[in-house]
Amino acid sequence: MEIIKAVRGFKDILPGETERWQFVEDTARKVFSDFGFKEIKIPVLEKTELFRRSIGETTDIVEKEMYTFEDRGGESLTLRPEATASVMRAYLEHSLHASDAVSKLFTFGPMFRRERPQKGRYRQFHQINVELLGPGDALVDAEVIYMLMLFLERVRLTGVSLEINSLGCPECRPSFRKVLGEYLAKKEKTLCEDCQRRLGTNPLRVFDCKVEGCKAAVSAAPFLIDYICERCKEHFREDQEGLKALKTAFAVNPRMVRGLDYYTKTTFEVTTKSLGAQNAVAGGGRYDRLVKDLGGPEVPGIGFAVGVERLISLLPELMEDIVRSPDLYIASLGQEARKLAFILCNRLRHLGILAETDYSNRSLKSQMKRSDKLGARYTLLLGENELKERKAFLRNMKGGSQEPVGLDDMENQLVSLLKAR
Repeated sequence: MEIIKAVRGFKDILPGETERWQFVEDTARKVFSDFGFKEIKIPVLEKTELFRRSIGETTDIVEKEMYTFEDRGGESLTLRPEATASVMRAYLEHSLHASDAVSKLFTFGPMFRRERPQKGRYRQFHQINVELLGPGDALVDAEVIYMLMLFLERVRLTGVSLEINSLGCPECRPSFRKVLGEYLAKKEKTLCEDCQRRLGTNPLRVFDCKVEGCKAAVSAAPFLIDYICERCKEHFREDQEGLKALKTAFAVNPRMVRGLDYYTKTTFEVTTKSLGAQNAVAGGGRYDRLVKDLGGPEVPGIGFAVGVERLISLLPELMEDIVRSPDLYIASLGQEARKLAFILCNRLRHLGILAETDYSNRSLKSQMKRSDKLGARYTLLLGENELKERKAFLRNMKGGSQEPVGLDDMENQLVSLLKAR
């Protein structure tokens, strides 16, 4: 019978790799909580209308990539393609804005988009999402970006660059759309079918297209940043001053356009040269009208998402300190020694010691190999002679030295020894 395999674009995270995921998530929790953020957990399934209203009808996500279906009641549901809309829904549904003027939230979890699988990009992928709602000040933008860069530093990511831009606001953007539309109309024949169709609905999306012809077409296009209003210019200037004050290096990229319609003013991406065309590790921006567009009050917001698969693929290969190896392996020979090993192993676990032992009656040589393979710090040698003499031998697996440990009160002796070293 043929073995059933995972769905294309869906990936198992196996032991040995999960430790890296735990390291990333634990680091995120520590850094974000230091900045006053709290974790929120949201469903993977939402009403389709949530994403149509928030992300935008003309985006690739809504048009092509969402996993959408009707349930038995005839309601259209969608596996979440991103987390911000879901967090906003929860924020409004539970009236978080009424209990505190400032909400600092973060979440981890899988997202779903039917894209072509490639390195670090899957149809079920995972994101770390951060959302800050309430303040509209540019210094908040700088602080959120600074927190992101600190998190990436703490997970030991190197070789990345921060790019920022301003997308203006709903008041100043229409004038640019008119100028851009006139420019792109002259290039229409060189654009892909999707971009040709979007010329009349959302020409800004052309900047986000990865088709070579479209990239060439916009290479000489006017910059949105040259058309933003004075208020947006001042906000962007203060944002840059805040980043400089926090000693956070950045470059202004006037071509950068985030792929979601709800972004306004400050946008940013963290990129690397190690991922090819899809080079963004993290990105985000300000979305001051999103809460209102979803039926809530006018509450400013800013956030970002980190692609976990991409991030982990860029981390150093040698991260042995994040994988917990056994403190002690108990090698036993003989029935009575095995019984004692079983009891001792579980008592030590109860006391916070990572211990392993053998249940297969393997030879001492095989058990020593197993201890070495697991990376155990110490191995306790326990056999019939040791039981008679009321002592066992504790071997240092790195140094090779060996010392006796009395069986009487051995549990406490081992805890003291292992926790002290």
